[in-house]
Amino acid sequence: MIGKLFIVATPIGNLEDISLRAKRVLQEVDLILCEDTRKTRKLLSHFKIKTSVLSYHQHSTIKKMNQIKSLLEQGKDLALVSDSGTPGISDPGNKLISFLINVFEGFEIIPIPGCSALITAASISGFPMDKFVFLGFPPSKNKRNQFFKGLFYQLQSFRHPVIFYESSHRIIKTLEEIYNKAEGLNYEIVVCRELTKKFETIYRGTIKKVIEKIKNDKIKGEFTVVIYLKK
Repeated sequence: MIGKLFIVATPIGNLEDISLRAKRVLQEVDLILCEDTRKTRKLLSHFKIKTSVLSYHQHSTIKKMNQIKSLLEQGKDLALVSDSGTPGISDPGNKLISFLINVFEGFEIIPIPGCSALITAASISGFPMDKFVFLGFPPSKNKRNQFFKGLFYQLQSFRHPVIFYESSHRIIKTLEEIYNKAEGLNYEIVVCRELTKKFETIYRGTIKKVIEKIKNDKIKGEFTVVIYLKK
């Protein structure tokens, strides 16, 4: 009998956000697949969970995926977690999930929902969120212009809010690129830093004002950006 794969969301900062179901599943599975074993062990230790861990990350090879396949064939139940948030969302977990779906017929994947920076930011944006577009992380070099073309196409053609992630060392560069390309247009922006953590900060306003606020603050942590073109 093939084992089950549980896709388990973990806190993006505040450990109190873990669900009772997530804790139970992490205790009951045979093995936990994680990006960084050190980070996941800290989480497990906090909740006194003693389940063993196995690394699976963006650089994992087909050999590692076949190892995971073999464990499932042995009837082992596995949990997949990311460093934080929901696996598979701008996360290498989606590659593993796709691989396993294609090699097993009737394979059971069970979602254990919970935290996501994407949904957390959307929920407090104040923008219409009946429809929105998520673009992940902007490319660092190649295809960057293509990314911004897609962003502005969604904003101007469909008037949907656009959400994306950005790192601390590129947030100012990215926002300045948007500001320069969006000159004269009535964009509002919400930038969330360190969501659910001790130094959580929400920046709101025009892109120019938000850039100034971030520059005057400590630029650290991960950022979630929500942009909306007001009518």
